[in-house]
Amino acid sequence: MVILIDMDDTIETLVDGWCKYNNEKLGTHTRPEDVRDWRMELAFPGFTREEVYAAEKDDHLWDFVGPIEGAAQTMERLLEEGHEIYIVTATAYETLRAKMDKVLFRYFPFIDWKHVIITSNKHMIKGDVLIDDGPHNLTGGEYAKILFHANHNENFDEKSVDAVRVYNWEQAYAEIQKIAESKK
Repeated sequence: MVILIDMDDTIETLVDGWCKYNNEKLGTHTRPEDVRDWRMELAFPGFTREEVYAAEKDDHLWDFVGPIEGAAQTMERLLEEGHEIYIVTATAYETLRAKMDKVLFRYFPFIDWKHVIITSNKHMIKGDVLIDDGPHNLTGGEYAKILFHANHNENFDEKSVDAVRVYNWEQAYAEIQKIAESKK
């Protein structure tokens, strides 16, 4: 199968890193669990949207981001089983190289540029499965949908977009196996 996998908060810890970055830059004490909404500025009261989102344009942000437990091992296992994996990410172009070098190619060295798709329109990409933490990315698209749980999506009804919610990569792997079986 062709498995499309989001990057931010699906295989790596963007919200954690963003909180650490902003805490350092803004002198705040925001924890990842304080981020309950897509609008990151809500977790940093007293600061403007521009101040909170300055992180997106700073290569240093990616120094604070690490892999999500089990992501690399599961992806390698899927590759060994013969699946194709494409990282499908919407990202700020200003820090694209830093994001790829400091996170993707560092923690997931088995992924190369030929398997990276940068787009804000994930529903346009063809694949068998999409794993993503963004409910908006699971709307539309002609693939099986797996919602990777995050604090900012916990109130989203995944069934409304015919998706399955998973809480870790072990569960994601099990869902992929079910999807693969249903295609036989």
